[in-house]
Amino acid sequence: MAEPVVLNPQDTVAILTARAAAGDTPLGTGSPLEAMVPTGHKIARRDIAEGEAIIKFGQIIGYATAPIAAGQHVHTQNCAIGAHDQDYKAGADLDQARAAIPAIAPRSFSGYRRADGSAGTRNFIALCATVNCSATVVRRAADILNNDPLLADYPEIDGVVAFSHGTGCGMASEGPGWENLQRVLWGHATHPNVGAAIFVGLGCEMMQVARMRQRFGADGQERFHGLTIQEIGGTTKTVETIVAKVRELLPEVNRVRRETIPASALRVALQCGGSDGMSGITANPALGVASDMLAGLGASAVLAETPEIYGAEQLLLRRAADGETADKLIERIRWWERYTEMNGGSMDNNPSPGNKAGGLTTILEKSLGAAAKGGATPLTDVLMYGESVTKPGLNFMDSPGYDPVSVTGQIASGCQVVVFTTGRGSAFGSKPAPTIKLATNSRLYETMRDDMDIDCGEVIDKGVSVAAKGEEILDAILAVASGTKTKSEALGLGDNEFVPWQIGCVM
Repeated sequence: MAEPVVLNPQDTVAILTARAAAGDTPLGTGSPLEAMVPTGHKIARRDIAEGEAIIKFGQIIGYATAPIAAGQHVHTQNCAIGAHDQDYKAGADLDQARAAIPAIAPRSFSGYRRADGSAGTRNFIALCATVNCSATVVRRAADILNNDPLLADYPEIDGVVAFSHGTGCGMASEGPGWENLQRVLWGHATHPNVGAAIFVGLGCEMMQVARMRQRFGADGQERFHGLTIQEIGGTTKTVETIVAKVRELLPEVNRVRRETIPASALRVALQCGGSDGMSGITANPALGVASDMLAGLGASAVLAETPEIYGAEQLLLRRAADGETADKLIERIRWWERYTEMNGGSMDNNPSPGNKAGGLTTILEKSLGAAAKGGATPLTDVLMYGESVTKPGLNFMDSPGYDPVSVTGQIASGCQVVVFTTGRGSAFGSKPAPTIKLATNSRLYETMRDDMDIDCGEVIDKGVSVAAKGEEILDAILAVASGTKTKSEALGLGDNEFVPWQIGCVM
């Protein structure tokens, strides 16, 4: 079997990079294993006393609930969550983080320059339902248009996408749920990857387009249009009207051409789902290298999933660019602690059963691996869900850990490409921003070749350096930004992953 990986000299556990069979003594000490231990799981490097902190990545991931002998399996049967370091030292590592910004030659991609100066990597026409009542009409219209032979005459258009959802009414007219939905709808309609958009409402719903225009300072000259089912005269007439309007828009939307654009115009969403014990040593740190390189290019990388950085927030806070940024992240952490308690949950409800089967025992452990996607450069800003990215470098956007909800917010923030790491496998895609999927282990890559774009298992299986894999990821980001199709795009994924974060009571 392969030698277990030790990530930090302080670690009390090592990670198995190959399955250990019953009778093996992986570290050459302690008693032989009584049962098979899967790849990605942890074994003790030394004897660990009951109640003692268990260390991985140089950080506490849990506490021993029973004595653990050297060489034995460490998981849910003998490790549980406990207190983690919340003695925050904001900015303590800022100088080191600034030094981590790489000096690299300028790079570029071939994208669509918009009138507002932003740059798109795709060119969609968006149909945005303001309320669940208009979800059916936008989906029916999109189906008709995407199957219309006429669309083939407009090669610069990637298709028509329907953004339908289950809310927009029966909700408070202010507050976090209201703010989230407004930012998401506006962010998708005005996204750089959208050439034109049509808002479609019922007419009497809580979420009114006119109010959105007023809130965001629109002057009526944007590249979007609006209509309501009640004004048009019902479902059938509305579908017909949408189809006719999009056909009118096709020549104008198709007029744009790709041109050379500096990589600094990119905003890249960093995402993970279906993680395993290999995520924190292959794909996530490799994506962290790419994130640092994006910072060096003057681009933006957007980390998210607040419950999945819980326990690792101190690592981000230590490299916060200023006190305001640190305070915003701490406030979001405190909000989530209150939110989960109020709803009878726990911040340790994550990891999921699949994560645990892959070797992740507590949220503290999972978060340390997930935070590695953010690299080592300064944390430049903390955003509310769906809030626009305005600063280069590493940004953090508040969101749940549920992938469709989180990515919906990142795209609304302006991300034109999504990079998604997975160790268990994920059939995920997104529109209008394409998703690049990174497999954390080679077995997964081979098993799901139709879904996975990059094999990060080569870091273990072939000795490829994390730095080299990070460069490969950056090359893929630039290629996809220039029009190369991802595996999820080839499969047609992305039409069902638009899921705005709904907070608050249903009225």
